[in-house]
Amino acid sequence: MRVVSLHTYPVKGCHRVDHDEITVQPWGVVGDRRWLVVDEDGNAVTQREVPALTGLHATVTLDGALRLSTPGRDDLTVAEPVLGPLAPISVFAYRGKATLADPTAHEWLTAALGRPVRLVWQDDPSRRAPDSPNARLGDQMVFQDDFPVSVANLASLAALNDLIAESGSLEGPLPITRFRPNIVLAGAEPWAEDAWTGGRLRIGAATFHVPEGSGRCLVTTTDQETGERGHEPLRALGRHRNVNQRLLFATLLVPEGPAKVMVGDTLVPL
Repeated sequence: MRVVSLHTYPVKGCHRVDHDEITVQPWGVVGDRRWLVVDEDGNAVTQREVPALTGLHATVTLDGALRLSTPGRDDLTVAEPVLGPLAPISVFAYRGKATLADPTAHEWLTAALGRPVRLVWQDDPSRRAPDSPNARLGDQMVFQDDFPVSVANLASLAALNDLIAESGSLEGPLPITRFRPNIVLAGAEPWAEDAWTGGRLRIGAATFHVPEGSGRCLVTTTDQETGERGHEPLRALGRHRNVNQRLLFATLLVPEGPAKVMVGDTLVPL
């Protein structure tokens, strides 16, 4: 089993950034989902509500600034608001605080998305703990949904696409980008990741514990290149991968310490 691609999403909900190597910290991948778009009340704005976020491209510069681009608008660079004011925010059930970006970012995103929004940055990655019975004391995360890192198996995607085709749906085959993983693997058996839950993995120089599989939501029905919505893969997952009312695809990981992961690294269950 080896790593074939690596991805981050600097702003939650934005288009992916591809990498040859990533650095993991206990709270997640460096440069991944540390920025968040919120509405006027501080509630997270994601692809669930705004599929147009698929057209938002964001990259993190060497000095930690965020560069934003989207069709039809000039690019904008936003500095890390290290000394900016804190604002209350919510990400699903989580209630906390994050640092407001420069107002130019709020104006740029409001125009780009066509609704009043603001941009925030998580100044303290230890501020939030996973809200799951499978979380361990000391687990941390920033603006990810459930746990800090996700890994997807291409063989499982092939099996899922077979199930979609067998149903008569014309929506497949779906790409792995629908699931917005950080780490993509090849060379495993279909659904091999189910057996990793509760254990530990080594990927390259990094070790992880595996709290649970990843329960999927409406975002997976969104074409990550166009923002268009369909019905799959949720219909197929509902028929074949419904475990305790969670539609499972891919696996969630918690890094056990700082380390690098590179394309070509092997995955070994411990």
